Amino acid sequence: MAVKIRLARRGRKKAAIYDIVVADARSPRDGKFIEKLGTYNPNSNPAFIDFDQEKAFNWMMNGAQPTDTVKAMLSYTGILYRRHLQIGVIKGAISQETANSRFEEWKKEKESKIESKRQGLMTDKEAKKKAAFDAETKVKEARAESIRQREADKAAANAPAEEAAEEAPEASAEGGESTEEQA
Repeated sequence: MAVKIRLARRGRKKAAIYDIVVADARSPRDGKFIEKLGTYNPNSNPAFIDFDQEKAFNWMMNGAQPTDTVKAMLSYTGILYRRHLQIGVIKGAISQETANSRFEEWKKEKESKIESKRQGLMTDKEAKKKAAFDAETKVKEARAESIRQREADKAAANAPAEEAAEEAPEASAEGGESTEEQA
């Protein structure tokens, strides 16, 4: 029986989440499986991969073949590298202690890369948020300035008309007095 480590889809439309399963190669994608190893969520950045690495390693050592996508995940998490080192131990090329130390060293380096990527994404997100806020503030200030300018223009336009209206009653009052003085 050919055994594969592959993905089984679940989740809603356009928001898929996958189970990482060990299944017979002849069974359907979402059908019967032998064992569930974990989950994979490609919708987050970086993608969330959570599975039992010991079980995956044991299945790989027993001959289970991963699909291309699962192979990339196993490589990303270090299972393929660990398998490579373990085969070297079996052949007698290196000792188990050397293999373990190399794997731990690789794992620390990989975790630091992942953490730096997360930090970079967070700083980029914060920078974009700050830039959007600054742009919004500039637009708000420009609108406020244009409103102030319009009000100043209206006040300047109304000022001569008000002065003319104030002068007109004074002139008519002065004109009325002059006619009375004449009579």
